Amino acid sequence: MSSPALNTRSMARARVSARSSTTEPAWVRYLLISTALAFLFLFLVLPLATVFAEALNKGLTAYLSALSEPDAVSAIKLTLITAVVAVPLNLLFGICAAWCIAKYEFTGKSLLTTLIDLPFSVSPVVAGLIYVLIFGSQGWFGPWLGAHGIKIIFAVPGIILATVFVTFPFIARELIPLMQAQGTEEEQAAIVLGASGWQTFRYVTLPNIKWGLIYGVILCNARAMGEFGAVSVVSGHIRGETNTMPLQVEILYNEYQSVAAFSVASLLALLALLTLVIKSGFEWQHSRELKRLGELPPERPTN
Repeated sequence: MSSPALNTRSMARARVSARSSTTEPAWVRYLLISTALAFLFLFLVLPLATVFAEALNKGLTAYLSALSEPDAVSAIKLTLITAVVAVPLNLLFGICAAWCIAKYEFTGKSLLTTLIDLPFSVSPVVAGLIYVLIFGSQGWFGPWLGAHGIKIIFAVPGIILATVFVTFPFIARELIPLMQAQGTEEEQAAIVLGASGWQTFRYVTLPNIKWGLIYGVILCNARAMGEFGAVSVVSGHIRGETNTMPLQVEILYNEYQSVAAFSVASLLALLALLTLVIKSGFEWQHSRELKRLGELPPERPTN
């Protein structure tokens, strides 16, 4: 049996060894840390501070007045509606795609994986133009849609479609490597024990992927609210109808309404910061759960 003093000395030596495991001099570490902090301040903190400073440049009254304008309220509502519709659709697609790719072998699996990554390599503006060519008045389905009174381009459905296109890889790409690493043993065991497909997903698969699912939803929602390129092409910039918050910021800034533009931009920044806080909270909770699951029961005393 080792004494407490020996255990304490061993732990101290381990900590010293961990601290000295890097061979770089102290000035190199300090230089790297200072460079990273300088970049964070220059490209993240300073722009955010500028947005809020410009938004409150004429006081809180002007700030709230800019956000309560009918066009601004419409842009906020449309942005939230787009996210509320696009995120669940991507959630459904992401789970189905990740399940197929991680759990099954089938012809065309590599093609499906490549197509999921397509929005990462295609410019959002190009994606918007694709929808215009398909659903526009002169597009493939435009005459038929017009004859039946269905409007997609320069309307809310087109904005939702464009947002879904640019955001659908986020959840799938978060889940695919996670489900591949977990394998299929637990699902197969549940099925052998008599569980149905839905029961297997609910009680086995979903608990194992819940944290990846949450991260994917948060990232998808952040991109959906901040998307500009594809939405700009299909929206038509109709005031009070098809302008989302990023488009409203552009219009106000081009009209030299800087306070109103920065006010709407600050609201977008607040939503982004809120998303970051929520993500950090889930990560903290996840780390706590991992620590709890990783704890070993105390050893029984030996006679």
